[in-house]
Amino acid sequence: MGNSKQLNSFQKTAVGIQFLFVAFGATVLVPLLVGLDPSTALFTAGIGTLIFHLVTKGKVPIFLGSSFAFIAPIIKATELYGLAGTLSGLVAVGFVYGLMSLLIYWRGTDIIRTLFPPVVIGPVIILIGISLSSSAVNMAKENWIIALCTLFTAILVTLLGKGLLKLIPIFCGIFVGYLIAYFCFGIDLTPVRDAPWFALPKFVTPKFSWEAIFFMIPVAIAPIIEHIGNIYAVNSVTGKDFVKDPGLHRTMLGDGLACIVAGTIGGPPVTTYSEVIGAMSLTKITDPVVIRIAAVTGIVFSVIGKISVLLKTIPSAVLGGIMLLLFGMIASVGINNLIQSKTNLGNPRNMIIASLILTFGIGGAVFQIGTFTMSGIGLAAIVGVILNLFLPKGQE
Repeated sequence: MGNSKQLNSFQKTAVGIQFLFVAFGATVLVPLLVGLDPSTALFTAGIGTLIFHLVTKGKVPIFLGSSFAFIAPIIKATELYGLAGTLSGLVAVGFVYGLMSLLIYWRGTDIIRTLFPPVVIGPVIILIGISLSSSAVNMAKENWIIALCTLFTAILVTLLGKGLLKLIPIFCGIFVGYLIAYFCFGIDLTPVRDAPWFALPKFVTPKFSWEAIFFMIPVAIAPIIEHIGNIYAVNSVTGKDFVKDPGLHRTMLGDGLACIVAGTIGGPPVTTYSEVIGAMSLTKITDPVVIRIAAVTGIVFSVIGKISVLLKTIPSAVLGGIMLLLFGMIASVGINNLIQSKTNLGNPRNMIIASLILTFGIGGAVFQIGTFTMSGIGLAAIVGVILNLFLPKGQE
């Protein structure tokens, strides 16, 4: 379609819907895995994106969708503190983004590198990826035929897909897996037929819980780093420097406010979506107006009742097949983070930090004082940050 400045209103709308299609599969997958309403996730993704654009003066072409980093923490926190308590922790995540925004405004991006170097971030991301590996296998083994067909479809699209198709392996895997489940094993679509065309998303309000807040706050480390990386990626695609104008502190604040709104009404935390950045790079269309059209379209989809019910009919084996690939890929991103940053794990200091993050996280260590409890990824991340700040650096 050429340069975005040459697009008319109809073309911009068509491209905006296309960009939402790229983000759709990942955005609705997170709530399906953690027990939230997928329509609420679509709604919060749309509202969050519009909030982000308002804070960043409408300059940054970013779409915010459901964050995969919080899948394992949400599942565990819901077991420990209930859904309402967990949502208060997710709201707190947004305030962490706000704090990081203030720190960046005050000290620049160096403060982020000081607190969260690759030797901390890499193992935390690895931990996020592998913490739900057993859940993926348990869901997949409900029907291995469906799960493996879903998995292989996503793999083939990732490796062989061209153009925009290559950007939606999750969507393609779910689509093929669903068709196989429907025609070979049967899916009851009566709830879809009975569902109204118009229905508001299922909003849930948070209930204050200090335990859930302290459980969730450390998990924000990885998405914060992901946010910074994606802003630099958008810089490369557009040829502009959004770190300076409107400023990284504004993009971080916009992301944080979007997370606060999402947690307040029962949606998963949102994050900058690299899939949509890839779509912009492919199409050469970088007009922020197109992203805002995608956001509004997401909001419209969220109030179509039949869509929400249809998504809830996706078999567990289909989701399990996607999870087998997805969580392994997240762990691989953590490994790649260590490799790309040339982190020397032969250095005893780095080895200690990485080892203890993984041991505390995988081993299920629990820190408890009275009724306050911290465990899992959150505890492991805090351990990593503290060790990085206080262990003597010595020589590489």
